[in-house]
Amino acid sequence: MRDSRVLCSLIALLLSLAVHGVYGDSPYRFFTWKITYGDIYPLGVKQQGILINGQFPGPQIDAVTNDNLIISVYNYLREPFLISWNGLQQRRNSWQDGVYGTTCPIPPGKNFTYVLQAKDQIGSYFYFPSFLFHKAAGAFGGIRIWSRPRIPVPFPPPAGDFTVLAGDWYRSNHYVLRRLLDSGHNLPFPDGLLINGRGWNGYTFTVEPGRTYRFRISNVGLTTSINFRIQGHSMKLVEVEGSHTLQNTYAALDIHLGQTYSVLVTMDQAPQDYYIVVSSRFTPRVLTTTAILHYSNSRRGVSGPIPGGPTTEIAWSLNQARSIRWNLTASGPRPNPQGSYHYGMIKISRTITLANSAPYMNGKQRYAINSVSFVPADTPLKLADYFKIPGVFTLGSMPTSPNWGNAYLQTSVMAANFREFVEIVFQNWEDTVQSYHIDGYSFFVVGMDGGQWTPASRTRYNLRDTVARSTTQVYPRSWTAIYMALDNVGMWNIRSENWARQYLGQQFYLRVYSPANSWRDELPIPKNALLCGRARGRHTRPL
Repeated sequence: MRDSRVLCSLIALLLSLAVHGVYGDSPYRFFTWKITYGDIYPLGVKQQGILINGQFPGPQIDAVTNDNLIISVYNYLREPFLISWNGLQQRRNSWQDGVYGTTCPIPPGKNFTYVLQAKDQIGSYFYFPSFLFHKAAGAFGGIRIWSRPRIPVPFPPPAGDFTVLAGDWYRSNHYVLRRLLDSGHNLPFPDGLLINGRGWNGYTFTVEPGRTYRFRISNVGLTTSINFRIQGHSMKLVEVEGSHTLQNTYAALDIHLGQTYSVLVTMDQAPQDYYIVVSSRFTPRVLTTTAILHYSNSRRGVSGPIPGGPTTEIAWSLNQARSIRWNLTASGPRPNPQGSYHYGMIKISRTITLANSAPYMNGKQRYAINSVSFVPADTPLKLADYFKIPGVFTLGSMPTSPNWGNAYLQTSVMAANFREFVEIVFQNWEDTVQSYHIDGYSFFVVGMDGGQWTPASRTRYNLRDTVARSTTQVYPRSWTAIYMALDNVGMWNIRSENWARQYLGQQFYLRVYSPANSWRDELPIPKNALLCGRARGRHTRPL
């Protein structure tokens, strides 16, 4: 009798996971996360941090291509909480994207179980809290998606694999920064930089001499591009946000907001300790922090001057960005070579031009794209679309090109059709570097240059081996162009990765629509979906 009850429970669990959109032929990985406040001291001053299972940064997620990730999140904060998954494409499943346009926040004292799949992905990513400026308090962590055992990887297995979560940091608590933005002011200059939640020399990576290690470096900061380097060691770039790259060697790497790079470093120097350096880029004052690379047989601490790096040089960074190329012969998540997808030979459906600006509206600082400054609705847009709730948003409220008129507030949503192949041009006329992320997608960065983009700019595109990624920079008074196949139905956030600019309106949603209304194109609403705003009181589905 007991065995039959256990069997029935197992069948019920598998049925529940199946209707959530995960796949029974791929392994499951289960996580339970408790979100709490806690005291942290990253810059030597006590702050209120947001911890996951008592950790700052949060726990690492390890998965293999196509694994199903079942993540139960319990919110013990005094305010709603959301987690998003930077770079995970959520194939056919924007329900789980974890931004307010798709997903209701978890109320205080409640829990929600995310059901994700690392579908057809490999590489290095991170997760972060996407609501109420919680990102300034922690609750971020690394994601590593490993290749399946029989899929060739274009480098030997390293001796170890390190996650490096770096970025700028403020001593002020997140709610103080949020109130500052709500009052119409921008953030002040950051107070410092962190490496894995620690300040100066606060974190140590221990290595064996003569061995090669992989470092996955993410810029999880709020406002600042960074440069990464290791004293006395060169770095071989092997992967960028899920794309295997040509294995160029660099002494220093620029990593813009929201971006992730993966490098191999061989421990071929004299046995001692070395500085790992992160410094700010394109800032009026250079911030610097360090961690320690410790050879296991070292009897000597770090010494000598901290290695210098680039500071405000745009051309240096632009040339480096152009040098990052796709490895055409390497396999991605599947055994076929990455270069078998000839993105440069596909006809463009249309061109979308997005221009950022920093208007003042009613005496308050706002940020905008094509003169539209995004304001969140009272209901997640994905739920409003599913339940056909009127008055939440209007399709077409996001222009597809700049009009250079006065800025205005709008819950902006751009309409797009499934299987379009679009060209998007990010035009930046401001004096600061922009960084843009697109949820649900990987895109090809075909070109970037100074000045105004024109159709003639296409003659300078890389249509053969540019890298595919989910976050790209746009240099001051410059443009960046991408190609993107709209092969993922859903409601997807396009945003600035500068978190103050995102919070104050530099974002919108792209609704990729299929008329088929088929599970082949999009998974159904999760049975456990939280319903808030005007969706409260409605029903998801029986199974």
